Amino acid sequence: MLRNDVELDLKTRVIEDRTTQKEIAERIGVSLPYVNRIIRGHEQIVNKTFIKMLDELGYDVELTYRKKQDDSKDA
Repeated sequence: MLRNDVELDLKTRVIEDRTTQKEIAERIGVSLPYVNRIIRGHEQIVNKTFIKMLDELGYDVELTYRKKQDDSKDA
């Protein structure tokens, strides 16, 4: 079982970053409707077969998100 609410996590990160779905779409080179489908949970972003296989083996899947560190300040 996937332990994360990926859609909610993504919505939260977009808000925390003070950005918009349109800006994210432009920055990564995809359409706004595609980003919106992912955020609304209408687009599968984690392979269900992968989750089922690990579940059958007795594992839950939990994604971890870490904010990237700005290494340019150290240079």
